[in-house]
Amino acid sequence: MISGIQDRLVTVREALGLTQRDFCKGIYVSQSYYAHLENGNRPINDRIIALICSQYGVNRDFLLTGKGELFTADLPDIQLQQLLEVFNELEKPFKDYIVLQIKQLMEAIEKNKGKN
Repeated sequence: MISGIQDRLVTVREALGLTQRDFCKGIYVSQSYYAHLENGNRPINDRIIALICSQYGVNRDFLLTGKGELFTADLPDIQLQQLLEVFNELEKPFKDYIVLQIKQLMEAIEKNKGKN
């Protein structure tokens, strides 16, 4: 069992493969504030706990006590969220190009399935 909530915060973030910077974006806090939480320099409040659990599919019991599974069954797709963030920053012609490329990739995968 991981001893303190600070350690469990790090465990969760690392299990998701996120930097502090990226993790913070998902829970709407600054990186410096979050660093204080991980270092134990600030107490974690219920709002932050709720945001972490809902945003990243973290089991509340695990986060608070270290007991139970790390994630709930409804773990969000972090890579999809990251892709959407990048995609939403693009201008329309680039978005159209990416959508076309993904469609062509999916068609190629489907064609290749028939050959195997």
